[in-house]
Amino acid sequence: MNDFSDEQLMILVSKQDVAAYKTLYERYKRSVLGLSYKILGDRAAAEEIMQETFWRIWHNAASFNTQRGSFPNWMFGIARNLSIDIARRGQKIKMQALPDLYQERAEANLSYQDDHDVADAALSLLRHEQVHLAMTHLPDEQREVVEWIYFQGKTRREIAQEYDIPFGTINTRARLALDKLKRALEAQGFED
Repeated sequence: MNDFSDEQLMILVSKQDVAAYKTLYERYKRSVLGLSYKILGDRAAAEEIMQETFWRIWHNAASFNTQRGSFPNWMFGIARNLSIDIARRGQKIKMQALPDLYQERAEANLSYQDDHDVADAALSLLRHEQVHLAMTHLPDEQREVVEWIYFQGKTRREIAQEYDIPFGTINTRARLALDKLKRALEAQGFED
């Protein structure tokens, strides 16, 4: 099952497939642990968040929708929200039982320094999801220009030549799109 995509595994998990669940757990447990630790700064609390996150994945698999975003973004969103809730309340969460096969605790010799890089990647995925959501609200012409420039690496001159659009129009669309994205992201509390 290691060759299956996250989305394929989630379809199986929604049908209560324990092997698919274990594959996702093994694939992402350190990442979720690292993200939670980065937010909370407490190993025991981070382990609890990791277990609670996977419990929620198991019990809410049917609610996962690929049209709303990728599995990692959904999963990291769960872990991030749980971590922030615990940090705000300053309390432990009430643990739910995971399927018996998966109640492993994180390895005692985990290096959280290594996990910080994973946590940074998880936060980057969450930010990417915020940007993607904000882009869905742009007019098509503006969204396309942003995608061509920032996701396909094309220059504005290349876009103008390839799509036979005046260079000034490309610049205007890009400027308007970036202004709208900036306002939308600031409204979501996006930092950086």
